Amino acid sequence: MIQQEKMNVVKRTVKKRTSIAALTLVLTMLAPLSAMAAPAAMNNNSNLTYETTKKTVIEKAKLLTETYGTTSLQYALIDGGEIVVSGQTGKNDINDKVPLTSNTIYGIGSTSKMMLTAAVMKLVDEGKIDLDVPVVNYIPDFKMKDNRYKQITPRMLLNHSSGLLGTSTSNATLYGDNDTYSHDTFLEQLANQNLKADPGAYSVYSNDGFTLAEILVERVSGIGFTSFIHKYFTEPLDMKHTKTPQDVVDPAEMAGIYSPFYEGQLPQENYNIIATGGLYSTAEDLVKFSRIFTGEVNGILSSKSVEAMAQEEYKRGMWPEESDTLMSYGLGWDSVNLFPFNEYGIKAVMKGGDTLSYQSSLVVLPEYNMAAAVISSGGSSLTNHFIANELLLSALEEKDMITERKSEKSFGVPVKADMPKGISKYAGIYGGNNSVMKIKINKAGQMTVSALTAPSNPAQEYTYTADGTFVNDDGTEKLKFVVKKNGDTYLWSRSYISIPGLGQLAFSEYNAEKLKANELSKEINASWKKRDGKKYYLVNEKYTSMVYLNASSILPIHMNKENPGYMSNNKIIGANEAANLLQIPGTAGRDTMDIHFSKKNGVEYLTALGYVYASEELVKPIYSGKQSVTTIQADGYAKWFSVPATAKGKVMTVKMPANGAFAVYDQTGICINHTVVSGNNQVVLPENGRVVFAGEVGSKFAVSLKK
Repeated sequence: MIQQEKMNVVKRTVKKRTSIAALTLVLTMLAPLSAMAAPAAMNNNSNLTYETTKKTVIEKAKLLTETYGTTSLQYALIDGGEIVVSGQTGKNDINDKVPLTSNTIYGIGSTSKMMLTAAVMKLVDEGKIDLDVPVVNYIPDFKMKDNRYKQITPRMLLNHSSGLLGTSTSNATLYGDNDTYSHDTFLEQLANQNLKADPGAYSVYSNDGFTLAEILVERVSGIGFTSFIHKYFTEPLDMKHTKTPQDVVDPAEMAGIYSPFYEGQLPQENYNIIATGGLYSTAEDLVKFSRIFTGEVNGILSSKSVEAMAQEEYKRGMWPEESDTLMSYGLGWDSVNLFPFNEYGIKAVMKGGDTLSYQSSLVVLPEYNMAAAVISSGGSSLTNHFIANELLLSALEEKDMITERKSEKSFGVPVKADMPKGISKYAGIYGGNNSVMKIKINKAGQMTVSALTAPSNPAQEYTYTADGTFVNDDGTEKLKFVVKKNGDTYLWSRSYISIPGLGQLAFSEYNAEKLKANELSKEINASWKKRDGKKYYLVNEKYTSMVYLNASSILPIHMNKENPGYMSNNKIIGANEAANLLQIPGTAGRDTMDIHFSKKNGVEYLTALGYVYASEELVKPIYSGKQSVTTIQADGYAKWFSVPATAKGKVMTVKMPANGAFAVYDQTGICINHTVVSGNNQVVLPENGRVVFAGEVGSKFAVSLKK
């Protein structure tokens, strides 16, 4: 099941990406890095044309766009400061009228975090920031409900060990709108949150740490983040096509983006928490940026800062034993000991990123003065990572730096061994990244893992083996139970995932934590039982929000009888409170949240990480007569309506306000029209559907219905 979940992420590329939960709530010490590397200088061959590399990568890139569903792809390879391979494939628009070029701009998602990390280290070089001095020294108005926040340092923000809950992105991802509300109110959001762990206890992926670090850069430097990166990075490195939503960006220069919920091309995506994931760039610009990390440019960052970024920061807290893995955090970097390059004794660092629309992967070989970048629309950073790896491995072969490829790895077909009796006690319910799984172990040494949060997924089976692990039949994944000093039981997974024609990825991390029994009082249990099966509707997102196109604007509540005392992996701690108390390093413990319910005027509201959802009581039948008007009230909340039998099939036409929009959903929650996307203010109302009107306070929507 663990490997199946990772495989599902990779397989998202066989079709266009659908949505990300609105809560998402709504979703690594080797010797110091040498900034100047001898191998490249010794082995660089100026006569190389990289023809074999070019041919191989063209084939693999086409495989992504023609077989695995990526809309378009752009890639580049730099060697010794020279871009030696550059290309693109796929479609930029449905009619294929706007060609892809090396200057087509893509969002790079979380690869933006490397620009942010470099910005922090620039200020470290200038003596303006100390990585190990509390953040409150630089941002006095940074406060949280949890008093431990005073211990958080800039280092903890950059190595994911701050203890922040994870991802506060309310009103951050907008269509064609660069509103800075999410950034501007971020400290207010943190003021209402607790920490999930002691600062520095362990590294678990945290977007919020980088948003706070963006504010840190702005406060210390005295200028906006966009101005900072242009002054210190994009201009001196000749990155002419790297921009942010705060720049003037011609939508025609952007790679086309699409959704299964809409037939045409979508408007421009603006991810307005910029340093966390909002930068736009090209593959060529990203490999130009990589020269900072190979020591080929002077005056940008000191070698000391570059070395510090590549240290194995993830080992500062609890972590599994050494093994091949995609995730081994440095400062900013997802990995500082990347597979499969570690197989060849080559130091490789990597950062990947995904937004709703765009994906990226940047892999740098600092000691060889080489880097590869791959950016896409409608794919996955994981599949982009395959292409980046291929660019570098193929080029290393052409340069005779590696003589032959290593064969793909496997644990082999499991050989059954006698299982000690004590192993059975580890069976039970486990929580992971927005998931809950049930583990059963029989006396014969067979373990079954099934997903309670995805009951349609087939259960996975594993066999107990002599090394104390359970291995799947294919020999691609092994699991074992680990009891940590804190007394908690964890499920650790190691796996090798191969995709035909692309290559192999390795994962190794704690994937779940055993959930302790949580017996509720009758009163508390009754409160939560009433919510089972109910739907809640998003009311505080701006009308330009990308969330409205996705089913995540409607949130169903499901309680699982096999997991009493919990809402998914959130422990119920009161009649109106639930909290995710998981303590899992890596990625399985990311994006946790506290959930709070409250009532006002007969309507129940669910709040989490800045999002506000209202219960079904807020949803009234839309007036089925000829004319009606709805107005956004002083609270600014969106207005939701149901489609009664008397209105189904009627054509609804809406006279739109200047700053407002509406969306219509069918009875399954699928969006059939979002006016910000379609520009269409007329729609046939679906049976038992839902309609939401959103806009600025006072916005009026004049609605007319016709048969």
